Amino acid sequence: MAKKRAVALFSGGLDSILAAKLVKDQGVDVVGLHIKTGFHSEDVKERLGLLKEEENPIRKAARQIDLPLVELDISSSYCGVIENPKYGYGKNANPCIDCKIAFLKAAKEYMEREGFDFIITGEVVNQRPMSQNLPTLRLIEKEAGVEDLVLRPLSAKLLPPTIPEREGWVDREKLLDISGRGRDRQLQLAKELGLEYVPQPSGGCLLTMEEVSRRVFDQLSHKEWDCDIAKLVPIGRHFRLPSGVKVIVARNRDEVNYLKKFQNRWYLFKPTTKGTVALLLKEEPPTDEETQLVAGLVARYSKREPKEVEVIRKGEVLRKIIGTPLEEGLIRQLRLKATQKGET
Repeated sequence: MAKKRAVALFSGGLDSILAAKLVKDQGVDVVGLHIKTGFHSEDVKERLGLLKEEENPIRKAARQIDLPLVELDISSSYCGVIENPKYGYGKNANPCIDCKIAFLKAAKEYMEREGFDFIITGEVVNQRPMSQNLPTLRLIEKEAGVEDLVLRPLSAKLLPPTIPEREGWVDREKLLDISGRGRDRQLQLAKELGLEYVPQPSGGCLLTMEEVSRRVFDQLSHKEWDCDIAKLVPIGRHFRLPSGVKVIVARNRDEVNYLKKFQNRWYLFKPTTKGTVALLLKEEPPTDEETQLVAGLVARYSKREPKEVEVIRKGEVLRKIIGTPLEEGLIRQLRLKATQKGET
């Protein structure tokens, strides 16, 4: 029998490491596929230029088990998944079921294009109540068009045999029957396999975080959503002016440099001396009131002192204004408030 090939969805977490390793150790040619949505904590670090190659935990995890790694960025389509998930959201803005479908669709396309035979995931039955129970796993496979082709090595013995098992491409008896949220068996297996790098669970999906979700639902409720805005959701401090326009104020030098990249589309407020910057997400010229308020935000977060602020668009300074630090009461009024799911 010719050597079989599998593509493993690889998050860099312990479950995905173990799943790929278990199948790889059976003689299957396994390649890891790391999918970027733009809403993983590592995606944001990379976007800001904070993630060096040798420090990338996902690549480090792959190297540990000699797993070839392919990275696939689906953020341009994933922003549409967030906007209108067919199966809704989890506790926050995380569209877990639709996310799994998107991942498996991407894996299927890669599998078919590159001549792989099946897909591996590190999913554990009942580890996550919304997306990892048996009926939902089956639904996800059907929606993605990969029924019977997804092997979940950590829980395989609790699931019906898949094509790779029935055809003898892998030995089902060497797979596991893990269920639930505990990690004891995974940690024990990591020890048995001699893994030196064991990632800690870190909640890498930012869409599960309340603050990020508040920003997502705020944008959706104002019918302001596209891939540029999606990239900005995890960045900076977010405010709404009385006119309804969004303002993002950078928190550090890396965010300052990142916000500057969007001045071709929106208005950048930059002090003429050392300080932070703000991005006004408006394509029409700002009003005098908006200009004063944004300049005041820049001054407030630039050592709380008056600042001469330039209003810049497409590299051109359109105006200079003296920004006076806004009072804390007004800051609280402008700071982004909670917005409920589906609110318009």
